[in-house]
Amino acid sequence: MRRQYINYPSDVPVLISYSNLINYPIHWHNSIEILYVLKGNFKVTIDSDSYELIENDIEIVNIDEAHSIHSKDKDNRILMFHIDPAFLKKYFNDIENMFFYTNIKDDNAQMGEEYDILRKYLSRIICEFVQRQEDYDKQIEDILVNILYHLINNFHFLTSEREELREKEEQLERYHRITKYIYNNYNDNITLQDIAKKEFLSTHYLSHEIKDTTGYSFTDLLNLTRVDEALKLLLDTDKTITEISQEVGFSHVRYLNKHFKIQFSCSPNQYRKKYKVDEEHFETLKKIKTFKLKESMEKINSYLEDYDRFNYEDLIDKIYINMSEDLGEFNKEFKEVIDIGDAFELLIEDNRDILQMIQNEIGFKYVRLLNVIGIDMGIFPGSEFCNWNRSSDVFEFLENMGIGAVIVLDDREFKKNEYIKALKSLINYFKEVDTVDINSFKFQFEASMKDSTKEEIIELLDGYNLTVMEDLFCYNDSINYIYDTAYMLPFIIHKNVNSNEKIIHFLRAFDVLDKQVKLTNEVFFGYPGLVNDKGIKKPSYYAYYLMNKLGDTLVCSGDGYIVTKSEGEYEILLYSYYEGIDTLDVFNDFAKFKGRKNITEKKISLNIVNISSSVKITMYEINESVGSSYNYWLDMGKPRRLNKEEKEILHKAAFPRIYFKNMRKSTIVNIRTALRGYGAVLILIKEV
Repeated sequence: MRRQYINYPSDVPVLISYSNLINYPIHWHNSIEILYVLKGNFKVTIDSDSYELIENDIEIVNIDEAHSIHSKDKDNRILMFHIDPAFLKKYFNDIENMFFYTNIKDDNAQMGEEYDILRKYLSRIICEFVQRQEDYDKQIEDILVNILYHLINNFHFLTSEREELREKEEQLERYHRITKYIYNNYNDNITLQDIAKKEFLSTHYLSHEIKDTTGYSFTDLLNLTRVDEALKLLLDTDKTITEISQEVGFSHVRYLNKHFKIQFSCSPNQYRKKYKVDEEHFETLKKIKTFKLKESMEKINSYLEDYDRFNYEDLIDKIYINMSEDLGEFNKEFKEVIDIGDAFELLIEDNRDILQMIQNEIGFKYVRLLNVIGIDMGIFPGSEFCNWNRSSDVFEFLENMGIGAVIVLDDREFKKNEYIKALKSLINYFKEVDTVDINSFKFQFEASMKDSTKEEIIELLDGYNLTVMEDLFCYNDSINYIYDTAYMLPFIIHKNVNSNEKIIHFLRAFDVLDKQVKLTNEVFFGYPGLVNDKGIKKPSYYAYYLMNKLGDTLVCSGDGYIVTKSEGEYEILLYSYYEGIDTLDVFNDFAKFKGRKNITEKKISLNIVNISSSVKITMYEINESVGSSYNYWLDMGKPRRLNKEEKEILHKAAFPRIYFKNMRKSTIVNIRTALRGYGAVLILIKEV
């Protein structure tokens, strides 16, 4: 039987499943079904309409609507809620004649508040089901009633077509009566005149209003209803096409054939041959793997943060750390090189101040410079003389700071011989300058340089015993607002300390305006700098700031944490780890990544052994709510320009929250903390 009978639990009027679903053939049931996608993509067909569902989407299948669900995503996850209409009928008598509608077709249509509220209600039902606290059954019933009225007020199919009907109760009730009459009497010979007479309206006016309200003419709506009902009889009975035609109200079988073909692009007979199967075969077509409902909690936690019955204790992550472990040296490769961009940027005093600040708090070994041989630095194609005054100014500044230079070789603005001549001039000039040590220079080829040119340059540099880096440099010209957000904290930390893929040629020391042609403000414009154009530190800055405080010896590491130690001190860096962080491609995926993945609070309990004295603990916390200059700017209303006071506020706000705590000597040191949203917590434990 294609008609499914839902066996509800004895204690609550809702049945929930959490599944990996590849195929569920056409079926229908006497329940309101809500589909909530937690992972992957699905194709849902309801009657003759098909919809694509992606992660976080919700779809509602009304009572007795024929539908099927398919997915090509083998690792998908979906929640399916079956709500008993008999329970809802106690609160809304006409529930069986209600039709609800969600917007799947329009981009970002489900980002509205009404969808988030529905997700919260559904998540709370899951929470109650899993935790089974006192009165959980009463709580579930209360939530279901809230869902009922939320659906009526926000997802009524009539108001989805005509928003103004929300405020016109009398009209809304009239059109509900009309559609109800059609759905309950489609198999009779009903006419528009019959309905007009009942509603004391003219047929012309009623015809126009039905079309305007439902999107269908009266005749189309009636025939569509008859065809939808015919579909069920085709699949669930052995009645002839003629018998089905008569049963659903068509005066002749040819009208069923005609309208069925309009909806399904095939005749009723062809449809039956294609889809009608016996019950045993129907069961074999189902491709569903069910998981424990508790496993869905991780993906919906963000909707439970303000739910006072949500028991976080069940979700505490416990990490055990033995500080006597020694996994060898902790390699701080992330401090090797930081990109500056064009060398000309270091002729600007504000940029020099920012770099000095970065070096004082992080301390990179090298800066990577573009276009040292270029027009902005006073080196012109075709010129017989190279003026190295600007470059000398830059390199002397770096020399005084104790930081080396990686010079990117890029000959796109020069002829080959001109470029090699200019490079030779640069080397000879700085070999004679006492204030700059040319042996501190490294050279790196831009990826587009021809192999023949590279070979000549390598020969030239070898002759001077100068170092050529093996990696090729690729420009990162991408603009994306994600670079400004707290999302960068866990991403940068994970890629540098717990991943084989290091962040190379990606971030820069500070934002510049060289690529900005469509500016919308002066504060954050999606450039991959650690510090913005106003000198305000971004969350990405603090990823390096916190990593720099890690010790020299690796104790242990795992998804979302790394533990190190140094003389008399232990360092624990926690960060928001989530599914997909390992595979996200900086250059290809960031443009598509919306940053809307929900990351909820994660409570962590650290149990630490082999600390042999009392300790002083210092904790640094930074996340979307604390220390993220970008989020503070959003809270300000995204001002396009900062006044003096706003600039001072952002400078002060862009700093981690710091906690202090003392603990006596103990066999096990227990520290509890939490990661809130995208963020990180650094715990420094100093022996006293």
